[in-house]
Amino acid sequence: MARVLLMGTLQTKRDALESLGRALEAHGLTVEMIDLSLETGPGRVSGAEKVALMQARAAEAAARIAPRCTDCVAAVGMGGGTGAEIVMGALRGLPATYPKILVSTLPFDPRPMLADCAITLIPTLCDIEGANAMLDQVYENTAAAVAGLARARPVPRSGRRSVVLTTLGATGGAGTAAVEALKRAGLEPVVFHANGFGGAAMARFLAEDGADGVIDLTTHELNRIAIAGDHVAMPGRFSAARALPRVVLPGGLNFLGLGACDTVAPGHLARPHYRHTGQFTHVKLTPDEMAAQAARLADELNRSTAPCHVILPMGGFSHEDAPGGAIEDAGLRAILAEGLERAARRFTTARMDAHINDPAVARAAVEALTERMRDD
Repeated sequence: MARVLLMGTLQTKRDALESLGRALEAHGLTVEMIDLSLETGPGRVSGAEKVALMQARAAEAAARIAPRCTDCVAAVGMGGGTGAEIVMGALRGLPATYPKILVSTLPFDPRPMLADCAITLIPTLCDIEGANAMLDQVYENTAAAVAGLARARPVPRSGRRSVVLTTLGATGGAGTAAVEALKRAGLEPVVFHANGFGGAAMARFLAEDGADGVIDLTTHELNRIAIAGDHVAMPGRFSAARALPRVVLPGGLNFLGLGACDTVAPGHLARPHYRHTGQFTHVKLTPDEMAAQAARLADELNRSTAPCHVILPMGGFSHEDAPGGAIEDAGLRAILAEGLERAARRFTTARMDAHINDPAVARAAVEALTERMRDD
């Protein structure tokens, strides 16, 4: 029978974990229970001590269960606040695409922990206390989902060389054109959304699965990291591809990606901006900010150990950086281009008299990358 790893804090959630275990067994699955309890005893621990214990418990569990991934169909965890955080930490220590499920009330924002790790969330809605029909249905739904995973088959590799690509709505035209050009070249595109979270997933993918080349079409996340905007910690965002043939473009580097318009600070709203959606407001960079970003990007690219080429589409860096666009600014483009050209040591640059979403730019990027992949 298929085996499932079931984890949680037995000290506080024993009845719930055992109920979920019985639901899994009713679907013909074998359950191996893993206790993540902190076991602090009756004494009081400080907040810092508790957090340290939680992190240590999660790391211990990940190290213990990672070798079991080959003979277990999924890892399932359950918890409220503290328990769910420990479970998430343990699940993040498993391979990124290995089947992982968290059953929780989700009393915290899970996005930072999900940015570079595929974890399926099953909300309980009510608290995980006592026994009731709502929780029983959640347990049954979870068990049925895991039973379905037991029938999943490994997807074989395509055999094609893979290329990582970054994109965003503001550079969507370029992203689509690049994907098509890569496929025509016999390459497999793996696309990441450069929204302050996708870059973390890209870095983990490069570390775990590897790739043969990178087209960093949308370097917008540098603005979120260095200036403003939601993002998760992603120290490898611009370093993970240093040893790979790489083509870089300044997609979205001309604006800050901020939240809903009514949450944006007055100082930012005083600049040229537009509502990208109801949840996102794009605010134009200042000349000083763009000059600083040119220096930061050049510093990252000058650490390259493989061929690296920058394409500068001087007709615009995003869909609203175009004639008549809300944040159109040829001066900002010139600041970035001149800054990168002056600082280039371990990369080359080329200007194109075209907008980034012009299909010709995507074709040029793919051609430049394939040439460097041949030479590397």
